[in-house]
This record gives sequence, C-alpha cells and structure tokens, in this order.
Amino acid sequence: MASPDVDSPWLCAANESFGGCFNMQIEEIKSANVLNVLEAPSSSMSDTCNIPKPPPYPNKTSKAANNCKRILETCSVPREIKDTWDRLFKEAYGVDVYIITDSKSYIPAHCNVLSISSPVLGNILQRSKVKDGIRYIKILGVPCEAVYMFIRFLYSSCYEEDEMKKFVLHLMVLSHSYSIPSLKRVCIDFLEQDYLTKENVIDVLQLARCCNAPRLSFICVRMVVKDLKTISSTEGWKVMKRANPALEQELVESVVEADSRKQERLRKIEERKVYLQLYEAMEALLHICRDGCRTIGPSDKVLKGSQVPCNFPACKGLESLVRHFSNCKTRVPRGCVHCKRMWQLLELHSRMCNDPDYCKVPLCRHFKEKMQQQTKKDEAKWKLLVSKVIAAKNALGPFSARPVDLF
Repeated sequence: MASPDVDSPWLCAANESFGGCFNMQIEEIKSANVLNVLEAPSSSMSDTCNIPKPPPYPNKTSKAANNCKRILETCSVPREIKDTWDRLFKEAYGVDVYIITDSKSYIPAHCNVLSISSPVLGNILQRSKVKDGIRYIKILGVPCEAVYMFIRFLYSSCYEEDEMKKFVLHLMVLSHSYSIPSLKRVCIDFLEQDYLTKENVIDVLQLARCCNAPRLSFICVRMVVKDLKTISSTEGWKVMKRANPALEQELVESVVEADSRKQERLRKIEERKVYLQLYEAMEALLHICRDGCRTIGPSDKVLKGSQVPCNFPACKGLESLVRHFSNCKTRVPRGCVHCKRMWQLLELHSRMCNDPDYCKVPLCRHFKEKMQQQTKKDEAKWKLLVSKVIAAKNALGPFSARPVDLF
C-alpha cells in the first residue's frame, strides 16, 4: 500500500521548525545512500541473534522403513502366531474352499477364516454351492498373484515388499471391494510413501477416489498441481482425458487456483515487507530524535561519533534522509520527492505516537493538530496504513530483538 500523498499547504509553514531540532556533525554522504530507506527490504543482525536454531529435518532415507516399523508396532500379535497362521495358509491343511482366479488357478483356503476376515466374502460363501465338501468362489479381474497375496494377508497380515510394490493397486481394489480396512491402510501408506510417480499419479488418483481414500487423493492432486506440465504429457493423463474429461477440468482448475493463491501469498509477503520497513523507519526516527545516532541527534545531546554501531536497520538511510530534508532548497509538498517521503514519515509517526506533548520527533504535535483538517477519504487511508504498520510490528513475534515500546 502506498503512503498517502502529502500536499497540504500548511506543511510549508512547519519547514522552519524542523532544522533547529537536530545537532548534525559534518559527514560525507554518498548520493546513493540518500533515501535508501523504504527502497528495499532491510535486514538486521538483531533480527536473528536471539532466534533459536530450528530442529533438524527428518531423515528422508529412512521414511519408508519408519513407516513399515510404525505399522508393525501397532500390531500386538507375536511373530510366532503370525507365522503359524501363515503356515496354515501355505500348507493348505484342512481346506474347504477353493478360490478360482482369472488364470483358472485354484487357491485353497478355509471358509471360517475368510468369513470372519471379510463380511463380503462371508456372504459370498453362504450363497456358494458345495461339491464334495468343498466350496468354490471366484475372484476375477486381478492377477492370480494378487489374489494369493490378498488371501494370505487375511490369514497372517504378512506380505513381501517386492510383491506389494508390484500388486499394490490390485490389493487396494480388493481391500476396498471386500471390506478389509487393515489391508487398505497398508496399501494407502505404501502408496503415499513409496509408490507415487509422475507416470502413475493419475491412475492412483482415480483409484483413490473410487476406493474412498481422501488423503491419498489429496496427495495426488497436490503432486499434479506442482508439475502439471510433465504429468499432462503422460499416458495416464491422456487416457484420463478421454475417459473422464470432468476430472481433467477439475485438475486444471486446481492448478489455476493454486497459482492464484501463490501469487496472492507472494503479494502479501511483499506488502508485509513494505509495512515492516515503515515500522523500522519509525523506530529509527524515534531513535535519532530521542537518543541520537552516530553524527546526528537532538540538539541537546552530545553525539557519540560515527564509530558507534547502530542496531536499527533503517537508521543509516533515515539519517541521510534527515540531512537531505534539512538542507533541501525545494522542501515543499509537490517539490522534492525525497522531502515528500520525509513529510509522510513524520505524519505517520504522529499518527502512531500516543504522547505528542512530550515527543521529541519534530512536528509531532503539529501534525496531530492538523489531522482534523483532512478529508474523510485521506483519514481512512492513513488509518488503514497505521493499522497495517502496527500489524507488521505485532507479527515480529516474541523472538524479535527490536524494541517494541516505542509509541
């Protein structure tokens, strides 16, 4: 937000009262330093001296291992028990069900185990015909190996990592179709941590929506938003475009919306920088007028010299601005652009100052008295600017080393 213009004619009458407020030692000033205040974001060592170091980043290389460990730790069944159930499935002792797959293969199982593990399978088994004491059911549409992994998981919750990577999408479908929440969680965790690529993210997204996995769906959409250009050239995107154009439109709109949010976020960041610069300028102005800094300060102060370091980031630029303002021959509104900025800083300070009768900043009370002559439109602009600057000050947080009891 730009500072409001200062064009009031009564400012000219206050010019003479400004120069006598300061004690200035002669110092050579480069022209490039004049009015650098508010031109670019400033930085200060005081901003970071009290900020603690952040905690280290998590080890990304062990993310998958930690995830598998977390899943295993949630299971309180001893390993020996799981191995026993795994052997019962693999050795097919006393089986009474055969599961027919697409390849006409038969997978032996136990009716009671399947019925207890999955209510869907239990209903299917109840309606199945019995021949020579054996029931036959079909699980079609997925590879035989995936069906084998699925039935094995119903017994012991065991699986091999390599096989899971190969058949995770099929197992996701089976876990959703036959209502096996534990296997579904394993598949979702595996997909979130290890499996997603730019080539398969569209397929996984569509599967996640069909299988009611909102978190996985969100992760897929976020991945598409980050790299739409690459993903839109994959075969999965082309197939999705033909089969589900509504999803394509939704993803494109998500990318546009994310880009708009990013631009708005960057705009607000830049805006906050400007308000923070104004706040730092207010600090520096009060510091110069109250305490003195290097070679400039109040007329009743003994200056300490230029060798003394200053912790106010905007002080050097504001010092140059004050020197220019004191010596400028066209120090009137609509005259020198640098002087106009000084007028604006003085009025901004006056509007933020709560004790104008004892304030040492020049013209503070003068501006307070003249505020009543401004229009409602200008007054609204100044109030909005003051609120933004105060918000920038409050946003510095408890770790800021800047003094805050200034106004």
